[in-house]
Amino acid sequence: MAKKVAVIGAGVSGLVSLKCCVDEGLEPTCFERTEDIGGLWRFKTTVLSVKKHTDFSSSGQWEVVTESNSKKQSAVFDAVMVCSGHHILPHIPLESFPGIERFKGQYFHSRQYKHPEGLEGKHILVIGLGNSASDIAIELSKKAAQVFISTRHGSWVMGCISEDGYPWDIVFHTRFRSMLQNVLPQTIRKWMMEQQMNQWFNHENYGLEPQNKYLMKELVINDDLPSHILYGAIKVKPRVKELTETSAIFEDGTVEKNIDVIVFATGYTFSFPFLEDSLVKVEDNMVSLYKYMFPPHLEKSTLACIGLIQPLGSIFPTAELQARWATRVFKGLCTLPSERTMMADIIKRNEKRIDLFGKNQSQILQTNYIDYLDELALETGAKPDVLSLLLKDPKLAVKLYFGPCNSYQYRLTGPRQWKGAKRAILTQKQRILKPLKTRALKASSDFPVSFLLKIVGLLAVVVALFFQLQWF
Repeated sequence: MAKKVAVIGAGVSGLVSLKCCVDEGLEPTCFERTEDIGGLWRFKTTVLSVKKHTDFSSSGQWEVVTESNSKKQSAVFDAVMVCSGHHILPHIPLESFPGIERFKGQYFHSRQYKHPEGLEGKHILVIGLGNSASDIAIELSKKAAQVFISTRHGSWVMGCISEDGYPWDIVFHTRFRSMLQNVLPQTIRKWMMEQQMNQWFNHENYGLEPQNKYLMKELVINDDLPSHILYGAIKVKPRVKELTETSAIFEDGTVEKNIDVIVFATGYTFSFPFLEDSLVKVEDNMVSLYKYMFPPHLEKSTLACIGLIQPLGSIFPTAELQARWATRVFKGLCTLPSERTMMADIIKRNEKRIDLFGKNQSQILQTNYIDYLDELALETGAKPDVLSLLLKDPKLAVKLYFGPCNSYQYRLTGPRQWKGAKRAILTQKQRILKPLKTRALKASSDFPVSFLLKIVGLLAVVVALFFQLQWF
C-alpha cells in the first residue's frame, strides 16, 4: 500500500514535491489555503496542526488537522512535506524608524503593493534595496513625482542580459565559477566580483556600492534601475535616521520633505504555527534543520521542509532536488546520519554561512547555489561525475563544467534519469538563441577559440587537482 504524504502549500516547492511523490509511488495530498493552483489539491484548506501520532516512535506517522469552510477534519499521514516557504509574514521593523508614529502619510509593506494607481504625483520613499524594492521603485517612478530608495548596506545590481547577450544566470552559474569562488583567497574573490559588477556601471557613482564587499549577497537583477537613477526619477539615500510628520531624515544629515508614502520592502519572517515549536527552531540566528530540510531529533525521518532556503540561484531545481531526496528518505531508500552527526553539520554549516554572508537576519537561509545542489544530488546518486565524463565524453564534460548548471545535469545519472538530458545540455545555448534568429545572417567561419580555451582550462584544473592530491 502506497505511503500517504501531506504536502502543505501549493507554491513552487509544493508542486515539485507532488511530482516527486508521484514519481516514487507515494500518495500525496496537497493542502492549500488560497484558491491558487494546487495536485490532489484541497483548496481553501488551512492546516491547523501537525502532531506526532500516538505510535510515532514505531510508525513515524503524523496527525494532520485541517479546516475548510469552518469544518475541521483530521487525517493520518505517513509523512509530511512542509512547502509553505519563507515569504510568509511581512517584516516591518517599525522600532528601527523613530518618529513613525508621527508620520501623517501612508505606509505599508511591499507585499501589499499591487499597482501604482492612486499614487500619482506622490513623493514616495521605498525602504530596502532588494529585487522587490527595485521593481516597485521602477514602476512607481513612472507615476510618482519623485521616488527615493533608502538602503543601509547597498547592493550589486546586474542586468538580465550578460556576456554575449545570454541571460545572466546562464553565464554566472557554472561549476567553473563556483570552483573559483571556493578556492581563491577572499581578497581576489572581492576584486573579481568588483570588476565583474562594475563592468556595466560604476556602483560607487550611483550610491549603490555594497558596504561590505567581502560578503556574498543576493544580487539585484534589474535592467532599468541604473538609468532611472541616472535621469533622476529615483534617488538613492542612506539609512533613515528619523521620521517627522511629513519628512524623512537620513543618517548623512540630509532631509527629504513632503514624503507622502513609505513602502517597506524589508523582507519577511517565517513561522509554522501548525508545527510544534521544537520541530523547526530558529535560535541564535540559526535554523536547526539538517541541510535546511530535516529536524535532526526525530525518531523517524518522516517530516521535511522543502524550499525553506535562499540559494544564490533558482529555487526550482533546488526545491526539486530537495523533494527527490526527501521522498526517497520516506521510502527508506536513503537514510539520514545520527542526530549527533546532523547537529554537527548544522553548526558547521551555520559558521560557514556567517563567514560568507554575514549575520544579518535576511541572510539566515542563504547558501551557495551549485555547492548545495551537488550536496543534495550526492544523497540520491544524481550528481554527475565530471572527471569520469572527461574520459568518456569530453564534450559533455566541458559543457557540464563551463556551461550553465541547471536541472538537466541531475538527470544524467541516478534514479529518474532522463534520456533527453544529454541532448538538452549540449543544445541549450542554441535553443536560447533560436527565437532571436529572425534575421538571416551569413554564418561566421571563425574558429571556436573559446571551446579550445575551455578544454585547456579543464585540463589545467585536472592537473591542479592531481598535484594537490599528491601533496597530501
